Amino acid sequence: MSNNIWESVCEGLLKTVSKNEFNNWIQPLDFQGIEDGVANFVAPTNFIGTWVLRNYGEMIQRHFISEGTIIDRVAFHVDNSISRSALKSSTSSKHEIQKSVSKVIDKSLSETQSVLPVAPLDKRFTFDSFVIGKPNELAHAASRRVAEGGPVTFNPLFLYGGVGLGKTHLMHAIAWETQRRKPGSKVIYLSAEQFMYRFVQALRFKDMLSFKELFRSVDLLMVDDVQFIAGKDSTQDEFFHTFNALVDQNKQIIISADRAPGEIDGLEDRIKSRLQSGLVVDLHPTDYELRLGILQSKAEKHAGHYPEVNMTDGVLEFLAHRISTNVRVLEGALTRLFAFASLVGREVNLDMVQECLADILRASDRKVTIDEIIRKVSDHYNLRMTDILSPRRARTVARPRQVAMFLAKTLTSKSLPEIGRRFGGRDHTTVIHAVKKIEELKSIDNQIAEDVELLRRMLEA
Repeated sequence: MSNNIWESVCEGLLKTVSKNEFNNWIQPLDFQGIEDGVANFVAPTNFIGTWVLRNYGEMIQRHFISEGTIIDRVAFHVDNSISRSALKSSTSSKHEIQKSVSKVIDKSLSETQSVLPVAPLDKRFTFDSFVIGKPNELAHAASRRVAEGGPVTFNPLFLYGGVGLGKTHLMHAIAWETQRRKPGSKVIYLSAEQFMYRFVQALRFKDMLSFKELFRSVDLLMVDDVQFIAGKDSTQDEFFHTFNALVDQNKQIIISADRAPGEIDGLEDRIKSRLQSGLVVDLHPTDYELRLGILQSKAEKHAGHYPEVNMTDGVLEFLAHRISTNVRVLEGALTRLFAFASLVGREVNLDMVQECLADILRASDRKVTIDEIIRKVSDHYNLRMTDILSPRRARTVARPRQVAMFLAKTLTSKSLPEIGRRFGGRDHTTVIHAVKKIEELKSIDNQIAEDVELLRRMLEA
């Protein structure tokens, strides 16, 4: 009877929570039965028991009641808290319960059995769906190498770049590919914010041992948006020790951020050093060819869902040219076009694009960023971006830095203090001096004037 009750409750829970949540938190529980109005479960660890009680306890109780079984509360115990005799007598029934519950779970859950993501993995984000171009080919190749599971000479793999350039896509793809190649491996994917939240929860419930066991027993740890922990000393401390523990065990770590490790203000030097000890890969802004390739790939998929929609020549090329800053916005624009055309029964042509995407096109009018300016100036003067941001005062570095500051002041709406911060934490007076210096040199040095004008045209193109 208890088997049937728990099976029915699981069916209800699967309709309420996501598959990943069910797989990570509910499925590991062993239902022991109901005694004196208490539904008893065995949890693998204290942390899981505490987490489920706090986040899903009332939900489980409601589902029991909805199935006609009145309980006052749910209780969780760890394996060693149950007597040997009780465990022995209930072994067969627990086995049957687990077998029954497994029939309820969708087959796709079995595919994520070995993955313990705190953030849910998106099935769309695989290597097959990732469009490769010059700006991201190194990041893709490095991610592939890690996912294949062979000997990797770099650990950690640090991916950085602006919004919508493919960092999260690659991390999800690594998780799926690792899971496919090594079904028994343990993979955790989460954001730095979620890492901090788990750390705080462990401190609150005095369960640091379970926290350490969870994060230090994995085969692959992936942390997204690591810049979030900048300035949070206690979280950084635990992250540092977790990082070292995994590296010492030859476990792979993958980190992503919106900028290079050395450029993240508020991040401890020892962590920056560890992050820079592996392979640091920059996902460059997409070029026209890559954006067009992404649009063509997405258009093929949309055509399968909207077979009645026709698209004229030149639409994809127009979008690839006009929307250049963010791939997510680019994909969203294409999705909107297909949905609009399907709903109103119209052909997707340039007139419709102008009408339907007026707000996106206005927002995507060319806006030069400071990062882009630094990158262009670095390339022009054959320097590294880190040189521009460094404290070096040699003229070969200082002059290009002043040019970059001048362009940042004239081509963006950023304030002087903000520009200074983006150039390695410099004071606004340094920016003022750089702007005045370049204005003076432009009138007396033809080479400087030509460089500034050329860079301006390249940035505004």
